[in-house]
Amino acid sequence: MIEIVNPGPLASIQDLGRTGLRSIGVGSSGAMDPRALRIANRLIGNDDAAAGIEFTYGDFEIRFTQSLDIAISGAAAEIFIDDAATPRWWAQTVHAGQCLRAGFSQSGMRIYLAVGGGIDVPVVMGARATDLKGAFGGLDGRMLQAGDRLQARRPRLGAEITGFGLSKAHHPGLFAEGAEERVLRFVPAAEWDDYDDANQQLFVETDWTVSYDSNRNGSRLEGPQLVPMHRRELLSHGILPGTIQLPPSGQPVVQLQEANTCGGYPKLGALIAADLHRFAQVPLGETVRFKPVMLDEARAADAVEEHRIRAIAR
Repeated sequence: MIEIVNPGPLASIQDLGRTGLRSIGVGSSGAMDPRALRIANRLIGNDDAAAGIEFTYGDFEIRFTQSLDIAISGAAAEIFIDDAATPRWWAQTVHAGQCLRAGFSQSGMRIYLAVGGGIDVPVVMGARATDLKGAFGGLDGRMLQAGDRLQARRPRLGAEITGFGLSKAHHPGLFAEGAEERVLRFVPAAEWDDYDDANQQLFVETDWTVSYDSNRNGSRLEGPQLVPMHRRELLSHGILPGTIQLPPSGQPVVQLQEANTCGGYPKLGALIAADLHRFAQVPLGETVRFKPVMLDEARAADAVEEHRIRAIAR
């Protein structure tokens, strides 16, 4: 149903990832911005966890060989279905022979395409997500290439979707791109108190640059060197996406969807789940800041995000 004409850089099939396998060394993988994928799926009546395509920085083109319901979400870019400009956070029915193409993203980093029923690839260890590091899941465990052909798991439902989407007036948070979106909340970790007040303030007051030496495993941050009051030799221990580690370089690293399941570097904290998707949309070379919060605030923020997604579904 779908032919990849040009995948753009680092396109892959992703769902919401794998759970319950970190104890045997299998990470989660999955969409870097799970909120965007969930919303795209809900726009066309899919299950939240249906597999879609994650495009990085846009610049892609695909062709449809049968009628299909689709939804587009995530980063802002010039997107066209044939010659008709199409907004993000948008759903419609496409027909055989039509093409979907996007320019480079203008803000944000990752664009998602959901299709009726999700992309039909084998379930591997409980998910269809591509684990690029482990080379399994998705389509042969790899990035998409020109010429790949993909199937949707569900034919078009009932009446044609003539086109509808989410507006900035009713869902401003989906279109927010200001400085406030780059202030990311984190819960301080066990080693946070290894740093004196000066280093803690330096961490939260610095505009950290997201290094070009970053990928789906993790993002390196560039800025002043952080130095603990005393250095610890830590045994490797479990880590999760969002963990902010501090290697000997003194430059923080934020672990992402294909992070290792364990590590031994000291931890400054962990990004809260409600902000991890925002970090995933920060383009390389741009800056972020960090704000410490307590666990109760992190849970409250998660509840707000969940309420927003349910409101969209209603």
